[in-house]
Amino acid sequence: MRAEDKPMNRSLSAARAAKQDEFYTQYGDIQREVEAYLEFDPNAFHGKIVYCNCDDPFESNFFKYFAANFNKLGLKKLITTSYDGSPIAGQGTLFPEYDEGNGKRQKPKALAVILDHVKDEDGDGAANVTDVEILLKRNKAARKSLKGNDRYPGGDFRSPECVAFLKKADIVVTNPPFSLFREYVAQLVEHGKKFLIIGSKNAITYKEIFPLVKENKMWVGAGFAKGNAYFSIPADRAREFANGVYDKSTGLVKFRNVGWFTNLDHGRRHEELKCMSMADNLKFSKHKKIKGKQEYGRYDNYDAIEVPYTDAIPKDYKGAMGVPISFLDRYNPEQFEILGITDRDNNSGLKTKDYSGADAPNYSDLNRRGAIRVGSELVSTYARLMIRHRRPTQGKKK
Repeated sequence: MRAEDKPMNRSLSAARAAKQDEFYTQYGDIQREVEAYLEFDPNAFHGKIVYCNCDDPFESNFFKYFAANFNKLGLKKLITTSYDGSPIAGQGTLFPEYDEGNGKRQKPKALAVILDHVKDEDGDGAANVTDVEILLKRNKAARKSLKGNDRYPGGDFRSPECVAFLKKADIVVTNPPFSLFREYVAQLVEHGKKFLIIGSKNAITYKEIFPLVKENKMWVGAGFAKGNAYFSIPADRAREFANGVYDKSTGLVKFRNVGWFTNLDHGRRHEELKCMSMADNLKFSKHKKIKGKQEYGRYDNYDAIEVPYTDAIPKDYKGAMGVPISFLDRYNPEQFEILGITDRDNNSGLKTKDYSGADAPNYSDLNRRGAIRVGSELVSTYARLMIRHRRPTQGKKK
């Protein structure tokens, strides 16, 4: 490859990756999530600089929400940045930067919109997004073009200009590219920022993410309504989804395995999970894997019992338990301790053996996950969090 071809190929690769990550969050989902933090702490955003660093101004509902509620939340400043070549940039509000004067739309350029106040610009007695739009059209100083460098395109959250904005921010709120989630979170942690972001629930198993969860430096948010996340997408993405995922009538894509991640406190994470005793679970559980059994299964390679459902956690078991990662939706750090995870962490002191040789079919998968006996065979589970009650009730011992 010629040296002069590298920037071109890098840009093309970035564009392809960006397109694959184009999922736009619904306004109502943002509102419901933020309000969960305000219920716990009404001043959670007061006097804060909020930075939305993966959001095109006026196209992003993150920008619309925080601009519309700028005064209600008591924000000090709102900063929103788009990236170079965004497929939707400027479609909702055609800034002069996107208009050649003859109706032909230019290629979108990265922009930052910076608000330090929102007031009634149109004289209708209210300050809202319409007033912000008027402000931006009147005052070019409220927005600036962003330039990239030889490594990152303009508006990329890793570019020097965007990192400079990050350093000034108090709270970062956005839906970052799923493909760059590890790198994105690492940057937030490096700069010690508060954050409220969206990501795949599978990120919990990443070696870069799980330690943050275990150490109570990051947790899941209040969550999407009924666990369903609906995102709008560019129209040309629809054909890439399986039947039932994309709804043509609404233009929305449905995801079940997506959630909010944060280090802001909210009331739900302090709600106690109501549990039955082990005996009552074995007798009354609604799950066939539990009801009518003599006992809970035990891992062959971990010193813990298998609890395949969060609502089947026995309140009186004092030892370690392996639970699905969806447990984090109900995780109360005062009630439970996270010890490890089967997919990644072998340093929790719970791993008892590794498999090798012909006597262990699929041993690579068994080594990576918890193994339980089903009849005469060893079967691997999905990824399991290893947890323990902090204050178990009197009952069955380890």
